[in-house]
Amino acid sequence: MYSQDLQLKASKGSVQIKTSNRRLQLVFSHAGKRHYLSLGLPDSKTNRKLAEMKARAIELDIVSGNFDTSLTKYKPQSAMSTATPVTPIVTPKPDLGSLWERYVEFKRPSVSPNYLVKELGTAERAIRTQLPTRSLDEAIQIRDWVVAHKPADAAKRLITQFSSCCDWATKSGLIDANPFTGMAKELKLPKNGEKEEIDPFSHQERDLIIEAFEASQYYRHYVPFVNFLFKTGCRPSEAIALQWKHISADNRLIIFEQSAVISERGIVTRKGLKTQESRKFPCNASLQTLLASIKPEDSAPHSLVFPSPDGKLIDFHNFRNRAWKTILGSLPQIRYRKPYQTRHTFITLALDNGLDAKDVARLVGNSPEIIYKHYAGNKRELFVPEF
Repeated sequence: MYSQDLQLKASKGSVQIKTSNRRLQLVFSHAGKRHYLSLGLPDSKTNRKLAEMKARAIELDIVSGNFDTSLTKYKPQSAMSTATPVTPIVTPKPDLGSLWERYVEFKRPSVSPNYLVKELGTAERAIRTQLPTRSLDEAIQIRDWVVAHKPADAAKRLITQFSSCCDWATKSGLIDANPFTGMAKELKLPKNGEKEEIDPFSHQERDLIIEAFEASQYYRHYVPFVNFLFKTGCRPSEAIALQWKHISADNRLIIFEQSAVISERGIVTRKGLKTQESRKFPCNASLQTLLASIKPEDSAPHSLVFPSPDGKLIDFHNFRNRAWKTILGSLPQIRYRKPYQTRHTFITLALDNGLDAKDVARLVGNSPEIIYKHYAGNKRELFVPEF
């Protein structure tokens, strides 16, 4: 090694060349302080010459009074710290789509499957496939698009959902502020807009609709289902979930105790009704005849009374958009109304035929107050007596 020949004791004020871990090192004293400067170079003939040059430069600076006490001047270029601009790490700003995914997971344990699919699912579809942007910086543009493309009540629900999501994100520390705050309150719904307008069919229109289903090559399968809706006034979800175990053997009594709902697994049955756990419905002669005509001889208790054409739970959305709209479209003399009006038709005709409002309420699962307010109160014709 070169160090064995050249690593000699330095005279006072001189710079000594040594090796440490097989790397060249300069050792010297200045102002009473001992310095060890590693050159980072392996011990070789060529590198020794470079070390000697560096040593002479240090000695000259000490003698001339130009010594760099920081030693930066004498460090090899490879060891010099170069000032490199540091690019700050910018965390991507979360958008409505990414926040919504986390919000749904947060809500999932505390909401019903029906709410998860219908309410949160509707908002998610809008975010994923409809909105012009998901950027929270463009919340105004999102609001304007929703208002322009959705009915008033649907627009208000969507903005409310977006605001709830961003409220949660703000409290969770994911964003600084909710850009949708106060927007839903600014969206006014029509004052005369009832959630479901009561617009019943007449009994003549009812019969024409049933006859049209019977005559249909494609939708004849739904005749018992539609007839049942008109004859009981039950909610469509209650009829869809009805099983033969819910009907007495003599077809005189129906017990409604479950309904069909939309879940992540599709359409399923759920115990309980919208406003009560269950209710009994006594069947008149025509309803008994209907049930007897469709009951299979080998029907099992858990078999559906009104299965879809493929034997599953009826998809009411599909039924309404295909069968119902097609049949009503073939009857130009009847103004179109939604299939839920079968319920309103039953209630109205029951009242017209002298049934007490309290009894009608028990049959259809409403409160007497609702029947009086929305049906009985509206059907009374005012007149001025002679006096």
